[in-house]
Amino acid sequence: MGQNLVIVESPAKMRTIKKFLGSTYTVAASMGHVRDLPKSTMGIDIEHDFEPKYIAIRGKGDLIASLRKEAKKADKIYLATDPDREGEAISWHLMTALGLNDASDKKVYRITFNEITKNAVKNAIKSPRDIDQNLVDAQQARRVMDRLVGYTISPVLWKKIRKGLSAGRVQSATLNIICKREEEIAAFVPEEYFTIEGTVKSGSKTAKVSYYGEEGKKTELKDRALSDAIVSEARKKGALVTEVKNSERLRNAPLPFTTSTLQQEAARVLNMAPQKTMRIAQKLYEGVDIKGHGSIGLITYLRTDSVRISDEAFEAAKGFIGERYGKEYISYARPQGKRDQNVQDAHEAIRPTYIELTPTELKEQLQRDEYRLYQLIWNRYVASRMTPARYDTTSVRLQSGTHTFAANGSKLRFDGFLSVYKLSEDEDSKQDLSFLKEGDDVSFDKLESQRHQTEPPAHYTEASLVKKMEEDGIGRPSTYAPTITTLMARHYITKEKRSLFVTELGTAVNDLMRGSFPSIVDEQFTANMEYMLDSVAEGRTDWKSLIRNFYPDLKSAVDEAEKNLSRVKVADQVTDVICDKCGRNMVIKYGPHGKFLACPGFPECRNTKPFVEKIGLKCPRCGSDIVIRRSKKGRIFYACENQDCEYVSFTKPRGDKNGVAIEKKLANAEKQ
Repeated sequence: MGQNLVIVESPAKMRTIKKFLGSTYTVAASMGHVRDLPKSTMGIDIEHDFEPKYIAIRGKGDLIASLRKEAKKADKIYLATDPDREGEAISWHLMTALGLNDASDKKVYRITFNEITKNAVKNAIKSPRDIDQNLVDAQQARRVMDRLVGYTISPVLWKKIRKGLSAGRVQSATLNIICKREEEIAAFVPEEYFTIEGTVKSGSKTAKVSYYGEEGKKTELKDRALSDAIVSEARKKGALVTEVKNSERLRNAPLPFTTSTLQQEAARVLNMAPQKTMRIAQKLYEGVDIKGHGSIGLITYLRTDSVRISDEAFEAAKGFIGERYGKEYISYARPQGKRDQNVQDAHEAIRPTYIELTPTELKEQLQRDEYRLYQLIWNRYVASRMTPARYDTTSVRLQSGTHTFAANGSKLRFDGFLSVYKLSEDEDSKQDLSFLKEGDDVSFDKLESQRHQTEPPAHYTEASLVKKMEEDGIGRPSTYAPTITTLMARHYITKEKRSLFVTELGTAVNDLMRGSFPSIVDEQFTANMEYMLDSVAEGRTDWKSLIRNFYPDLKSAVDEAEKNLSRVKVADQVTDVICDKCGRNMVIKYGPHGKFLACPGFPECRNTKPFVEKIGLKCPRCGSDIVIRRSKKGRIFYACENQDCEYVSFTKPRGDKNGVAIEKKLANAEKQ
């Protein structure tokens, strides 16, 4: 029997797949891409129709040689890289790097699977296909377009602002979104308004009420005198219950996760950054060692914007829910997401591959963050396949003279999906209003006019920015997290608590981009480009023609900017740290490894110091400030500012009410 070779991207994926295949299969890992554009040059032959000049990635020579050796021994070769454009391109590059394009004696196949399970892998091998050149061309178009933008505009930023900066097709549009929000906040003028809140009393029972005016909804008043007059009149007159309505309200189950909604919910519930969410989800997808199972993939493919689920998963969920929770909890409806031209339906929603492996069963075998994310995905998916929650609701209208007040209450009658996936509830709506009957006269136990101010738009968080990028069609599920990470790494934006703020440098870069490259930062233009890339993937547009139409305007704008733009001065952030050589206040600079302190007297004074960032908590051992540090491998940890103190933590400390870190005993917590 002939030998078969299966090539995947990662060792984890390799280990998981190996156990599904027999001894006639060898599984190897390419460790991601094996070819790419060179870093030192543009790598695109603009004069010859934008032909990319791919080279073997530095340091992968031995790996490519090893894969070639395995390929020579195999009769059939299965390229099993990820089921998306990037994965298709990796397989295409492997064909060339391993000399498989002209290997007439070899049978080379492309296989894909949305989940790494025995059935999925076996079925993929039974139905192989050729490489989809349209998907490859869409990835090439994206790569070439991004390289043209980055390698032509970035040098303009170096000349006009400072070295080390970068621009990008998705990156720059996203920065512009954040800057526009900052401008909205800065331009916001608060307005005063008043609401009337209180309680009515009948016997010993009370209910919360609000002023509803004449519009049938909670009313905001612009005038304090009017608000105070209504309160005064109502207190004197009391109120008459004029209407009591009882009805049922359904709260539908949430949809299963897409990449975007997973990142948003993980940020909201777990305080997990999108990049970290994707890193952990990748591990759960590729394979985790589970006792009794070996290495298994616990979730389906993590880069998707579809809420579709397979027939097999649909039936498995019905059986599991019926057995575990009862037949009344089973939903027989298919999940229906938004119908949008930007939604691709190549992959299922993100769901557990084995619904019977509950988070509780796996808790002791997963790392803490793996468990938390798996629990979130499992709970969300199971909830999405369950019936709605049902509430008995009561709506009461009360009349006080010419003024209308209202009270609303609800009681959970059937928990449905809430038995698995809890959502935040309005506590006021849970009040019992059964004691209020039509025709009852009630008095106001408490009634007050409350002053408010309109609030400016909130700063973006990573979660809300991902949502905005998805809504505007900026990038694709695979690019949301890396884009935000790049903006932070370039120091264009910074995060304080959960909010994102534009730095002075980010503002300067965005102003230059807006003035000289308005199409690059325009959300609609960027979204249209994503649509055109989708058109290439579907075989409706030639990728070279897309680049031919795009490049001339870019080249013209770059030439104009280099000729006419003046240099922009971005002030360094001054600190209260004094230079011990010349007495000046040191400033924050940015280097390859992050922030550092430098004397502004350069080149006369070349003094530098490490930048120490405090987190606002005191050391539980000696009382000094706790600061953020990095290990030699770049890992962030938290340590006492006092070098003689041994306190260190690899998880961000929590503080007590006095602002002192709560100490935890750590195993092997050494400063690496």
